[in-house]
Amino acid sequence: MKFAVLDFETTGTSSQNDEIIQIGIAVVDDTGAVSSVYQSLVKPSRPIPAFITSLTGIGDADVADAPGIEDAAAEMVPLLHDAVLVAHNAGFDASFLQAALDRSGYLPYAGRVLDTVDLARLVFPFLPSYRLTAITHSLGIAHDRPHQADSDALATAEVLTACIGRLRALPTLTLERLCELADGERSDLGWLLASLRAERDTTWFEEPAGYQYYRQFAMRIADWTDDDADREAQRQQAERELSGLSFEAYLDTVASRMEELFPGYEPREGQRIMYDEVHQALSDDSHLLVEAGTGTGKSLGYLLPSLYYGLKENKKIVVTTHTIQLQEQLRQRDLPLLQDVLPVPFKAAVFKGRSNYMCLRKFEQQMQTPAFALSREEVVARGQLAVWLSETERGEAEELNLGSRSKEEWNAVASDADSCLNRQCPWFRKCFYHRARQDALKADLIITNHAMVFTDMRAEHRLLPSYDRLIVDEAHHMEEVASNHLGRRIGYGTLPSALARLAKDARTGQLPSLISQLTGTAESASGTWAEKLEELLPRVQELRESWEQWTDRLYALLASGAAADETGGLSYRLKPDAMPRDWESIRVDGDNVVLRLSDLVRPLEKLLAEIRDRSEELVLQSLITDMNGSVKELSGVRNDLQSFVSMSEAECVYWIEGHTQYKSRSLWMYIVPADVSGLLKDGLFGQKESIVLTSATLTVDKSFQYVKEQLGLDEAEQQGRLRTAQLPSPFNYRQQALLLIPRDFPSIKGRDGEAAFLQALAASLAEVATETQGRMLVLFTSHKMLKTVYEPLKSALAPADIQVLGQGMDGSSRSRLTSQFMEQPRSVLLGTSSFWEGVDLPGDALTCLAIVRLPFQPPNHPVTEAKSERLTAQRKNPFMKLSLPQAVIKFKQGFGRLVRTASDKGIVILYDTRVIDTSYGKYFLYSLPGPKMEHLPLAGLVPRVREWLRPLEPAAAETAAVAEPSPGGEAPTGAQGSDAAKPKPARTKKTKKEPDAVEGEVSI
Repeated sequence: MKFAVLDFETTGTSSQNDEIIQIGIAVVDDTGAVSSVYQSLVKPSRPIPAFITSLTGIGDADVADAPGIEDAAAEMVPLLHDAVLVAHNAGFDASFLQAALDRSGYLPYAGRVLDTVDLARLVFPFLPSYRLTAITHSLGIAHDRPHQADSDALATAEVLTACIGRLRALPTLTLERLCELADGERSDLGWLLASLRAERDTTWFEEPAGYQYYRQFAMRIADWTDDDADREAQRQQAERELSGLSFEAYLDTVASRMEELFPGYEPREGQRIMYDEVHQALSDDSHLLVEAGTGTGKSLGYLLPSLYYGLKENKKIVVTTHTIQLQEQLRQRDLPLLQDVLPVPFKAAVFKGRSNYMCLRKFEQQMQTPAFALSREEVVARGQLAVWLSETERGEAEELNLGSRSKEEWNAVASDADSCLNRQCPWFRKCFYHRARQDALKADLIITNHAMVFTDMRAEHRLLPSYDRLIVDEAHHMEEVASNHLGRRIGYGTLPSALARLAKDARTGQLPSLISQLTGTAESASGTWAEKLEELLPRVQELRESWEQWTDRLYALLASGAAADETGGLSYRLKPDAMPRDWESIRVDGDNVVLRLSDLVRPLEKLLAEIRDRSEELVLQSLITDMNGSVKELSGVRNDLQSFVSMSEAECVYWIEGHTQYKSRSLWMYIVPADVSGLLKDGLFGQKESIVLTSATLTVDKSFQYVKEQLGLDEAEQQGRLRTAQLPSPFNYRQQALLLIPRDFPSIKGRDGEAAFLQALAASLAEVATETQGRMLVLFTSHKMLKTVYEPLKSALAPADIQVLGQGMDGSSRSRLTSQFMEQPRSVLLGTSSFWEGVDLPGDALTCLAIVRLPFQPPNHPVTEAKSERLTAQRKNPFMKLSLPQAVIKFKQGFGRLVRTASDKGIVILYDTRVIDTSYGKYFLYSLPGPKMEHLPLAGLVPRVREWLRPLEPAAAETAAVAEPSPGGEAPTGAQGSDAAKPKPARTKKTKKEPDAVEGEVSI
């Protein structure tokens, strides 16, 4: 097989309006080697846009003497002769190729076309991204000049070779499964797979080792077992060995082993305090709130004492996190370390919600769909699953990168309780969910997530193995996650997707499949059953129509009753005591959907039960099981919809959301508790003996009062069952971080205030970024503001060769934008809400953090509004009790992006002068971990930045070394004054160095 691997650089994305400016072709011969490379610049008929020049490095001067497309095509066409065309995102390059051939008078290219995006997705289903640069980085392929056509073509050729090599190495069963998915007559991908399968029949091939073969699938996993005799013996041994070992001796043993593994290891003061606090809380059956900032080492801070207590007392410990990132960090980094340093062995398990695991029985059934009935996207997605199945040992969705368009493929094969056959399932002993559950039952320590904890709480603690000791990391998210998971939401797509699984149309779906199966069954009642099921098919369509009418009317209400926000989002709260005028008419449509759901669900439940009891055919039983799952899902939708339509739950907030761009298809209906503190008090803190909650941001004004009220911990405090601890930071924030506030920066108030503010902001950011040579993260609270600043800032920084990356402008993926920022140091990254936390940019990657506005949440969000109403009714101030604490905690999260290691040094610029002009501003400053704070005129901002970042002179370095924080954690006294222990009015102090830029240290 000969491949012509093609890449074009162009003036834009439209093959009809844009033109090619560079051609790269790498010819791959039968041996898989690159036999020749062709590269040519092409002169377009129009100027090259600036953003294309910035991306590719190709400008008008570079192509001034280049050949036109007609001359370039004459050299390109012979290279494509008798070759399979290959490109990354082949649709793009193929469209430009066909347009170029047409303009040059050539016939269209009629050969085969392969897309390395599809191939890479198919054989490397675990890659985090399928951008060419990301694939080459993950596979270790050299790619020195991205966005240069010859370099991209060579890189794509190597990706092609790697993909074909991977296909050639797959177990024969897996390759055969892929061939069954893709029809070689209808698809070029299918042709390639069929060719490789035929090649295997004519050459010697040794099946790869380490696979087990079951029901025509190749897998890495053996059967799981519920035999735990060895585990029990190990547990008893750990209990015996720890029985005579005090906690202090245990910690000393661990410290000794850490020193052996890591020469120079020194325990941190804050971490040692955390060991004692966590151990004390677990031992005393009390709850603990512990704020541990970046660098404290809080993961080991709670894992070490909880494992000691759990192993010694034979108590299961559950650890819950908010993000998958932290969950995987614990699994891959912290737990293996603890296995090495603990004096006794232990078993840990990660256990997630059931829908995170693949159901093998469902997947087997999915793979029986004939190739002609599958779209290209379905072929690739199911192929990904088949290849991944041959490698995975956990079967978790997080291992996969299916892409947003293939989410339905996962939903169709995800494990769920309603369609589980349990021990009657032929896949039971290989089932990923039951394997994970069994591991959790045997484990001393279970790692899960907040959502699973609250789902378990709603299920009356029947999902997680029994436990009474819980560690909550990233606890500042706990109230929000509890609100989401103890409430309900129904989206526009909720019902249609469930109906599509049941009956996509009259020929495909579970219902038509069951009718077809029954017609070939010998059972005497099969004809009657099939007839009754046929009668239900029209009801599915009637239900779809009723749903469309209901959601259209709800969206019309939303659009007429709510003003769109800056992104086009709409939100409308429904108050039972003040409903809109035409609600009764709209409600009738909702009741109609509920009625039609009942008319479909009830007869199906009865028929499926009857067929299941009277038929023993395995295929029929499997299909009925899946249908039962779909019917129970529809039943759940009916119940939630009934609750929404009736609005009978007085303690809940009801609202609808949507978007102006997507109309009714963007609609969501919400039923959420207005206050979860009582639910958490009764269902969690009142049920468990000890719960430890930790985060870098739990306090406001050095107090835990806000989080105690939100989580329902007041009663535990009154009973003497609540402990609190704020740990000293291991970082010298006064030496590492400088917070600057330009005190004369324009206010946003007034008719023209925002425009003046944003103009000044863009100018100031450009000046500072030029001084810092990029390496700047700018945090916005408004996408509209970000969008307004983006273009002028980009233009201002272009002469300095500093790129600007904007969330929503250069992509919306946080991880992708962060990677680009890390790869290109001379960058300024503009981000909104998701960038305020969870972004780790250590070392020189980030020098300057700019916070545009204090992060107050919109007061008109339905839950916030309802909470404010409750506080007002209780004669409390909603701003001080709710809005301010929320903003302070998010502000602390944003500030935490700057200093990530002990060697980091940088500047935070806060452009919101409310922090020094208002009485509440002190709460933001006083909650920070002790950076040096100064306010100064805007004119003095850049000189102060330059001074702070200038390498220390020897004398200055000696002075800085003396000025260490005191043991109590207070900042040192220096020439600029000292930080006071209590809030007081800000003051200014003139300096001798900069008479024109009067500085003032902020004292709080």
